[in-house]
Amino acid sequence: MGKRHPNHRRVKIHRSYTVEDIAVLYSIHKNTVRNWLKSGLPAIDTKRPLLVSGCDLIDFLQQRKEKRKLQCGPGEFYCFKCRVPRMPAENMADYSSDTQKVGNLIGICPVCTTIMNRRVSLEKIGSVCGNLDITFPISIRHIVKRTKPTVNSDLR
Repeated sequence: MGKRHPNHRRVKIHRSYTVEDIAVLYSIHKNTVRNWLKSGLPAIDTKRPLLVSGCDLIDFLQQRKEKRKLQCGPGEFYCFKCRVPRMPAENMADYSSDTQKVGNLIGICPVCTTIMNRRVSLEKIGSVCGNLDITFPISIRHIVKRTKPTVNSDLR
């Protein structure tokens, strides 16, 4: 029915919202908004209907979003299945380059064995990797650039 992560940009700053208005705005139940009020969303006053300032609603939603964020430390990747930052299995990762400067570190979660990725630039790879053993794969040369032709080609 509703959204797990409401977008604070849908709220107008200079407007006051009732509980029903917020519920309709985010397609959530009114009890969810009432729970937000109990957990720290400030109301303008205690009179009915309860009104919430747009600025306060934006601040509340941004603070909720910031509380959920987990920073990955050096050598940690975020595992989407476990939902926590973890060191890859056996402290090993592979680097896969997308461009000359940026690529992905790829590791395996030691708990659930899913593939974990971390985007990294080559300039900052030393500070991001921590004590990981990183493998840089040798790029495969193009067939035209090979010195010896393959057996399957006819190059007369």
